Amino acid sequence: MKKIIIASRNPIKINATRLAFEQTFPDKVFQFEGVSISSDISDQPMSSNETLKGAVNRSNNAKLECMNADYWIGIEGGVEKKGKEMQVFAWIYIQSKEMVGKARTATFDLPKKIIELIDSGMELGDADDVIFNRKNSKQKNGAVGILTKDLIDREKYYTHAIIMALIPFNNMDLY
Repeated sequence: MKKIIIASRNPIKINATRLAFEQTFPDKVFQFEGVSISSDISDQPMSSNETLKGAVNRSNNAKLECMNADYWIGIEGGVEKKGKEMQVFAWIYIQSKEMVGKARTATFDLPKKIIELIDSGMELGDADDVIFNRKNSKQKNGAVGILTKDLIDREKYYTHAIIMALIPFNNMDLY
């Protein structure tokens, strides 16, 4: 049995990781554990580079804290301003003792009201809660779920990117 450490206690991130590993490696058995790990970046990453750094930091910090695992996963959501628009995405960074894989989720534009709240210093999840009158949406369907009316919820959004980050591990002879 392979042990997977997810550098988050968010049930959405843990379940997305479980689904991705089970779909990618259907003949293997895994144990999944979420741990609270620092990203060592700002609470709301404001660029793709900062967001990737947060995912890498989470994975590295998880590896230092939980050395008896086989994989360490960092998942970090972020935003990036492009003129008056703001895009949202997440980076996935996976490492084993031998190799790494990374991938970024799809990107989409945020509504103006949410951009204004983020510009004022609010995190995306909190801005979603204010605008859509929700509580703790980042541990539920998130901005992607709210805005797509759950055609793509946060779990599916992460699962696809985790599967893509697992490409090197599923094709080791090529990487």
